[in-house]
Amino acid sequence: MAQLKIKLEKSLSGRKESHIATAKSLGLKKIGAETVQPDNPQTRGKIAKIAYLVSVTEA
Repeated sequence: MAQLKIKLEKSLSGRKESHIATAKSLGLKKIGAETVQPDNPQTRGKIAKIAYLVSVTEA
């Protein structure tokens, strides 16, 4: 199965609570944190919600 590498590029400080919760559900807590997640509709939806905070590449 395809994997996505997600990196938190911008701070979570001052963001909406739901956006912070979405980032944490992806395993992102600090700027520069990276995680590898499966490429599925659930992950894509989370990325779409916080797209302005993260960068995504294929792992």
